[in-house]
Amino acid sequence: MKLDGGKPAGEVPSAADLVQARDRLLKPVAGQRRLTPDALREALTDLHEFWLTAHAAQAGIGADQGVALVAVGGLGRRELVPYADLDLLLVHEGRSGAVTELAEQLWYPLWNSGIGLDHSVRTVGEALDVAAGDLRTAVGLLDVRFIAGDEQVAERLAVSARDRWRTGARKRVPALAEDARARWQRSGEVAHWVEPDLKHGRGGLRDVGLLRALAAAQLIDRPSDELTQAHRLLLDVRTEFRRIVRRANDVLRAQDADEVAVALDKGDRFDLARALSGAGRTVAYALDVALRGVASEGPRRVLSRLRRGPERRPLDEGVVLHGNEVTLARDAEPTRDPALLLRVAAAAARTGNPISPATLQRLAETAPEPRSPWPVQARDELIALLGAGEGLIDVIEALDRTGLWARLFPEWGAVRDLPPRDAAHKWTVDRHLVQATAYASKLVTRVARPDLLLLGALLHDIGKGRRADHSEVGAALANQVGERLGLSKQDVDTLSAMVRHHLLLPDTATRRDVTDEATIVRVAETLGGDSVLLDLLHALAEADSLATGPGVWTEWKAALIGDLVSNSRRAMAGEPIPRPDPLDSPHRARAEAVAASGKHDVDVEASGRVATITVFAPDRPGLLSRAAGVLALNSLEVHAASVDSYAGIAVDVFTASPRFGSLPNESLLREQMGLALSGNLKLADRLADKERDYGGQPQDAPEPRVLWFDDEAGKDYPGAVVLELRAADRIGLLYRVAEALERCGADVLWARAATLGATAVDSFCIRAADGGEFSAASRQELAEAVRLAAIT
Repeated sequence: MKLDGGKPAGEVPSAADLVQARDRLLKPVAGQRRLTPDALREALTDLHEFWLTAHAAQAGIGADQGVALVAVGGLGRRELVPYADLDLLLVHEGRSGAVTELAEQLWYPLWNSGIGLDHSVRTVGEALDVAAGDLRTAVGLLDVRFIAGDEQVAERLAVSARDRWRTGARKRVPALAEDARARWQRSGEVAHWVEPDLKHGRGGLRDVGLLRALAAAQLIDRPSDELTQAHRLLLDVRTEFRRIVRRANDVLRAQDADEVAVALDKGDRFDLARALSGAGRTVAYALDVALRGVASEGPRRVLSRLRRGPERRPLDEGVVLHGNEVTLARDAEPTRDPALLLRVAAAAARTGNPISPATLQRLAETAPEPRSPWPVQARDELIALLGAGEGLIDVIEALDRTGLWARLFPEWGAVRDLPPRDAAHKWTVDRHLVQATAYASKLVTRVARPDLLLLGALLHDIGKGRRADHSEVGAALANQVGERLGLSKQDVDTLSAMVRHHLLLPDTATRRDVTDEATIVRVAETLGGDSVLLDLLHALAEADSLATGPGVWTEWKAALIGDLVSNSRRAMAGEPIPRPDPLDSPHRARAEAVAASGKHDVDVEASGRVATITVFAPDRPGLLSRAAGVLALNSLEVHAASVDSYAGIAVDVFTASPRFGSLPNESLLREQMGLALSGNLKLADRLADKERDYGGQPQDAPEPRVLWFDDEAGKDYPGAVVLELRAADRIGLLYRVAEALERCGADVLWARAATLGATAVDSFCIRAADGGEFSAASRQELAEAVRLAAIT
């Protein structure tokens, strides 16, 4: 590709020419072939290198002046991806004044054109001194590549940087590992995050760079073919992703993954996710083993033959701690001990020490699959592993990578590396199950059967990845697993019921009236009056929510489920279910005062980050939608709403929490509510502006769906039905939908709003204004109005 854009011979191309040429590479015109990812990276590297060489010559950076322009990072490795920053260093022999002027002639055109630049001007000694105190610089200098100027200066820097790294790397490995762990904490894991950070995540490209650095220091072998292939896939995905989104971004979003998958001939986003997960596992495991291996060797000593080997400390029968790794005792016989594999795993999870690669390999080659039903010892060791808390996560990952986990649970294959289909989930399905089990291990004292809680947490989503209702498929698979483990018939039935009904409590609590007797009785009857199962599902709901993602388990959700469980337990015991008496409502006196004054009122009661906001105003159509609009305008997320009236005064009660920040001032809410009720606050316009400020409507949002439930309104609301909306969440959604229902003449009696990631599931108990039933035509009209409200 020509860079000069038709300039006269000898004229140096401008930075604008560079940007135009780059853009033509990224988006070729009709008739030009689309470059493959590796060809694109090579072309981008050549393009930028040509521009830099030309401008270095124009600036007077010659071959014998003691000044060299060198590249590190992606340009240094010839792996330049679209929209990457240029990492450049002008290295010299001490002519700082003149060099500064030369640098400005190179840097300013790039800055002015919007090209990202990470730059410095140093002598060879200064660069090496910085590397001595900064790990990232030290690792970066391993990729030094000469671009222009005095090649001997560049070579001196490259050779010195590598020599110093090789002699001092072993001492810097602990800091290197600590830095990597801090980065993983921030950026997550490539293998298991739904939206992985391809560069900074655990198992990503930064980790590939660490492996190269350890190999350059001769602390580990050169990368294997498997690792090279993983590196290539990560690099190709990053290249295509940036080409598609046309900006510097390394977090692969679900909405872009399909296009990336097609470009790389990887099927759809689910196929791509599984391939990426495999690559991330490969890189993460290789780095874990490398860091452990270097740490266990300790400092090299001249008299190494005098150094004693690591102590072997017994952990369990046939299991020892050798150095910092769990390994087999010398007399262990995996072929004759079906529980040995699980004893090793439980010991590793309990102590927080990894299983040695050699032990994993030996177990993979010799450990038998436990016969059905499992021996009691094997089942006990499995429960010990699952109850080990956070320690079980890396252990199951190691077993899964070596095929040992699938030997124990063949059903795992369908969920392995499976991305979830809803945006609320942070993890792949298999990691979500393991995370839920880790959270469940902290709740075991709340239930009568901790073993079943742990097994239920491990299996609750095992039915995903198959073409049927995952709860029903999962219940059948749980039955199969329970029988193989040797559980009693009663325990198998309980385990299967846990999986079948693991969504019962959260779905009911967040979408229905938890004080309604019909709702409570339905839950009790669904569970067959089994209070043990009820408690197990209560704990599982918490563990499942915590393992789903941030913000899924809230004070409001916990309180709702707690109330539902308490009332369901009363129903199971045949005790009366308490119902508030409207005549004793504390709102009654307040409503009467508002009726006497003729003015509206607002009351806010906060408990932590959850607030109960009560609006008192003359009863008329539109109050619910306007109140919901004011709350949305103040960045409050409404979880529940109920409508009542006393003496002609409507009492709308909202349970809400701030999306961010703190609760708004009560007087501000009262003022804005008055403006909204009088029609002097243009809610639709204000909410549209607020939505634009926060990025506009959701992109690539799924089509809204409206469902009807004729028997779930509750006996307190004769003639009412429940309308449920499932749609992309957006600012002011409850306002828009309530306004649509009011416009169509429906009375809203109560509402529940559940937000799962980017998806809203809002339920409305409604009845016709005349108290009659909704006709088929009116239902169709309502559904269409609600759908339109969700997207416009």
